[in-house]
Amino acid sequence: MVFMPKKMANALLLMSGVLAVATATGAEVDQAVLDRGKEVSALCIACHMESGSGSSIEGFEYRPRLTGMNPDYMIHQIQSFRDGTRVNASMKPFADLLTDEQMHDVSHYYASLPAVKADDFEVIVSDDVLAHGKKLIYKGDWDRYIPACVACHGVDAYGIGVSFPNINGQNPAYLKKAINDWKEEIRSNDPLELMSRVAKRLTEKDIEAVAAYLASQPAVKED
Repeated sequence: MVFMPKKMANALLLMSGVLAVATATGAEVDQAVLDRGKEVSALCIACHMESGSGSSIEGFEYRPRLTGMNPDYMIHQIQSFRDGTRVNASMKPFADLLTDEQMHDVSHYYASLPAVKADDFEVIVSDDVLAHGKKLIYKGDWDRYIPACVACHGVDAYGIGVSFPNINGQNPAYLKKAINDWKEEIRSNDPLELMSRVAKRLTEKDIEAVAAYLASQPAVKED
């Protein structure tokens, strides 16, 4: 199925309305939720670290930063590991173990922590690679029907609403794996199949560049 620009534009327009509602309906949580969430996080710290910064085992698995993320987005990801629309052998047993309340509590707990980058990776690429990544993130490539990342992920790709997360400051290997999972249909929990359609248009060079640029940025938007 070919996803033509008009259909892409209509999908993005529809999602803008969804995002406006999602952004406006966030609710604060009380300290009891955060306390319970901290207790549940004991299951998470071996991979995602106590700080929530994430970690990696080179050539095997890359665990993302959980801080600086929308809590409802994180709840959706845990549910996706449980229902199979997102696949990871390490996450599946934990997703199956958690109750809905525990998912809620631990997601809000990590969302309450300062967003910090993991210290176990560095970005070593040429300026040309970074420039290519930045172009795709801010301008896209409409000759290939690739919209800018910021069209969905918000200002400077620091996230907006429940469906489009902050994608800055993550390990580039994790970002490449995530994009390729969309591309290869290993992951299918995106709204309106937007990410899978875009990922299938990205070349290996594009993915490398986008991941490198995003990984080089701070985990939270600086003033």
